[in-house]
Amino acid sequence: MNLVLTVLEIVAPVFFLAAVGFIWVKLGFEYRVQFVTRMAMTLSVPCLIFVSLMRTTIDPAALTAVSLATIAAYGGVTLASALVVWLAGLDRRSYLAPLIFGNTGNLGLPLALFAFQDEGLGYAVVIFAIMAIYSFTAGIWLVSGGGSIWKALKEPLVGATVLGALFLWMGWKTPDFVTNTISLIGQMAIPMMLITLGVAVARLQPGRISRAIWLSAAKVLICVSIAVAVGLLFALPRVPFAILVLQVSTPVAVTSYLLAEKYGADSDAVAGLVVVSTLMSVFTLPLILAFLV
Repeated sequence: MNLVLTVLEIVAPVFFLAAVGFIWVKLGFEYRVQFVTRMAMTLSVPCLIFVSLMRTTIDPAALTAVSLATIAAYGGVTLASALVVWLAGLDRRSYLAPLIFGNTGNLGLPLALFAFQDEGLGYAVVIFAIMAIYSFTAGIWLVSGGGSIWKALKEPLVGATVLGALFLWMGWKTPDFVTNTISLIGQMAIPMMLITLGVAVARLQPGRISRAIWLSAAKVLICVSIAVAVGLLFALPRVPFAILVLQVSTPVAVTSYLLAEKYGADSDAVAGLVVVSTLMSVFTLPLILAFLV
């Protein structure tokens, strides 16, 4: 019973905030997703990442291990997802990226914070940044046939991660008034991303539901099994192990839909994956957390 209450305390704020965005749109109120997403990705999330890394007491060697494990995990997920897409005869441009990239920002960061406090958030932002770099390079290439590493290097969250890692490694700190200002901006990120997730899901028009169901289930099985295997292979301690599994196992990211829409892939099919996998996560994420907590 205590375990159930603990998991509910972690998961409930995430889905309640997403429900705020969902209900807001259904009531007919205006919400400019593009503006809020741009503010989050260029201002609040980079500030959150920088401050989290600068303030963390995690040993740099442990962060290095988590970074290498994250790269290995996403490499394994990519290969397994590519095999599923090939065996099922699905369009690679439409289906492969959604199966690889999870919602590590909107869902992963708050869950890591609620479940494992600041230590968990420190690991989570590193995993999120690595996934974002991968998404902005290989992800765009998968969907469009284009993409460039220079695009990723220009992203503020990448710069914030590098700068935060440098401050962590050197033991530097910004002046208190600067830290407090950046921290205050970063505190906007999590509630803003969760509400935006609810708004985006409310506006999506799902397509090919039956296919979306089995693909979403396959994604969970692939991601959890590979993340657990990699965590054990790298002998990660309890908290980084849990954060790796949690982040890699998040449902399909809304950005996958935005990329499909932008580059002419099957956006309706991707929308179905976003909605179904997000709804499925209401049941799968508490089960995963119950295993990890």
